[in-house]
Amino acid sequence: MHHQDTPSSAAPAVSRRALLSRSAAAAAVITAAGLPVLATGTPALAHDDGPGSGGGRGAGRLKVEPLIPGRNRGIILFSVRDRIGAAPDDSGVPYGFERVLARLAEIGYKEIEFAGYNQHTSILGRQITPAEIRKILDDNGLVANGTHTTINAAAFDEQLDIAETLGMKNIGTGLDPTNSVYTSDWDAAADLWNELGRRAARRGIRLYTHNHDAAYSFLLDSGPVDGSGKPTRSSGKRRLEYFFDKTDPRYVFFEMDIYWAHVARFKYQKYTDRRGREQTDLFDPILTVAERTKRFPLFHAKDGNKNPALANGYEMTPLGEGDINFQQFFQTIGDQDFHHANWEQDTAPGGAALSGQSMDFAGLSYTNMSELTIYKQR
Repeated sequence: MHHQDTPSSAAPAVSRRALLSRSAAAAAVITAAGLPVLATGTPALAHDDGPGSGGGRGAGRLKVEPLIPGRNRGIILFSVRDRIGAAPDDSGVPYGFERVLARLAEIGYKEIEFAGYNQHTSILGRQITPAEIRKILDDNGLVANGTHTTINAAAFDEQLDIAETLGMKNIGTGLDPTNSVYTSDWDAAADLWNELGRRAARRGIRLYTHNHDAAYSFLLDSGPVDGSGKPTRSSGKRRLEYFFDKTDPRYVFFEMDIYWAHVARFKYQKYTDRRGREQTDLFDPILTVAERTKRFPLFHAKDGNKNPALANGYEMTPLGEGDINFQQFFQTIGDQDFHHANWEQDTAPGGAALSGQSMDFAGLSYTNMSELTIYKQR
């Protein structure tokens, strides 16, 4: 679907009923795993009668609340990187931190995840500073909830200084702790991240890593070894799941990219066990979080349409226009106040022909995120 390049041209928002209708599947699986399945829109509406409605015994006992609290709705600026980095122009589309963040606040976003701290130098005649960005955040009632930056021992204190200036409670990276398929490399990464996580915690900041699909692929950790002494088969353990267990839950946290987790479910279904037999194991993003929900303060709420003809099995879309079931996801993992959802769409920028597309998609995605609801007992 293509959109014009002005904010008023955004496609119509998907209705709350349409979003809720995507939530009926998977309840049996969730229940079998011993996790709660809360009431969703359709059944709850039957009890949401007003005074004197004659709705019966259950009338008036349920109330509707946002599934993702307004204060926890965010955006990673990578989605609008074209406008953060744009030079001043006469398109009418915001550019640079001051104008883009003001527009995101008008849309309704309350939180910002950074993907770099630079804008076009022609705006100020020099590069903007973290302190100046913090003032823009404060002026617009925005909170920095995280960042994708380089995480290594040499530059870590400098990155923590920037995080403190911006008021962040989380600091992270968009890269895996290691790209290896071997446990020895993940062990070394865990040692480093445990230490960096302790350093961050001393300053009141959580350290987190963000996944792409490969993070949930299978380790090579068993079976015959190759000429270098490396194992060639798998126990069925996935890379990041191994990292969960090797890192200290007090110091190392995670940001699940929900889209890439679904890509992993599509791509990484089979492995060869130590005896050379092919095994099938389906990755479950919901259960992965639900079993350790307090280790996931942040999420990338990134949507996609299923397309088995593509290598990844999905094609990115604005939130609410794809097939990923965010209602079931956020409802099942619980702890709504603890979890923060950052909208992301890597493909949002539309280039010179559609210079307003990323901002349009930001507005559409916020609307659809805000229309996810949950029904609770009064």
